[in-house]
Amino acid sequence: MKKFWLSLATLMITFSWASVAFAATGGGSNSGWAAAIGAGIAIALAAFGGAVGQGNATASAVEGIARNPGARGQLFVPLILGLVLIESLVIYAFVIALMLTGKV
Repeated sequence: MKKFWLSLATLMITFSWASVAFAATGGGSNSGWAAAIGAGIAIALAAFGGAVGQGNATASAVEGIARNPGARGQLFVPLILGLVLIESLVIYAFVIALMLTGKV
């Protein structure tokens, strides 16, 4: 239960920084650092989540191939498709991070 509350607090802090970054005005204000922090947190969380997702997907596919080597051909295309979709979410986060740093 303690882990849940720690995760929830981290999520709330992350969202509060992101809202500060999006609300920042570009004209001479001193809030450019919030956009940089928000961009860094966004890409870090996306890369971490993508790496965990890709690791789990690959581990499951390898385990399935180890149990049934004949299923290698049937598992290959869905595995690659899943990895591509996971990586696309990381790329979206990277684009958003670039958009945020454009405000700096």
